[in-house]
Amino acid sequence: MLHLRLITPSGKTDEVLRLIGKTVGTTHLVVLPGAARDPAGDVVMCDVAREAGDELLARLRDVGIDTDGSIAVEAIDLSLSERADQAEADAPGEGADAVLWEQLTEATHEESTLSATYLAFITLATLIAACGVVLDNAILIVGAMAVGPEFGPLAGLSTAIVRHRPRLALRSLIALLAGFAAAMAATVGFSLFMDAVGLFTEARLEADRPNTGFIYAPDLLSFVVAVLAGIAGTLSLTSAKSGALVGVAISVTTIPAAANAAVALSYGDMGQTWGSTQQLLLNLLGIILAGTLTLLAQKWFWGKQRRRL
Repeated sequence: MLHLRLITPSGKTDEVLRLIGKTVGTTHLVVLPGAARDPAGDVVMCDVAREAGDELLARLRDVGIDTDGSIAVEAIDLSLSERADQAEADAPGEGADAVLWEQLTEATHEESTLSATYLAFITLATLIAACGVVLDNAILIVGAMAVGPEFGPLAGLSTAIVRHRPRLALRSLIALLAGFAAAMAATVGFSLFMDAVGLFTEARLEADRPNTGFIYAPDLLSFVVAVLAGIAGTLSLTSAKSGALVGVAISVTTIPAAANAAVALSYGDMGQTWGSTQQLLLNLLGIILAGTLTLLAQKWFWGKQRRRL
């Protein structure tokens, strides 16, 4: 269940109450006339089944509550109420599968912001992966994948495409390109420094690497894995079950490919640089494609559910 707290102008309260009343899956309606001070108006609170939340939020935005007043949404961890149980039973579909588009847009907007923290995480992840490729250490590669924050902008691009949000698409693209560019540039400098102190050597990079050689050898399987990970990552973002996102992060070869390309470039190995770049682009394309198609499928499915109801 979700809990909604609305601040509504007094002239729109009756309309808001009608919208809530005709939305299947709502209960526990509370109205506090004149309780709001900034902005001035009435306070309306209710609980709504997650699977009915997106429809209600869209209707509230249509009448301008988000501009004239306020809409706050929070998840209810525990609700001991037969009315709440009945509301969930009446609402179409399952709450764990429901998509809250406004929440998704807000989350991807935040995750795709080119901030100092984002740059720090993607750079540190690439530096860790650089150590992993030179040492042929699979543990370091997995660790770097888990640290990398690149799935946020990728999900932002998919969301922007489906929701027709060009500003979100531009923000996500800038974060993605600038983040990888900065991380790879830092990794080139890091590799030169490590070579100067004798911790990195070209012989190690060029040696047979059974654990990390796949990073600069893209193939169709790489694309298939990226597509599957993109679907899983998108589902973890849109559903109430978000625990799978870490697993998604360590399934795709984005950060390791960027690291291998940077290290190879520092030694002038253009073969590995190009192969790693292809691996990187292939994985990014697969995730964006899978994420977009998954969101489109979810949009179609929930639209069908509402029409059936």
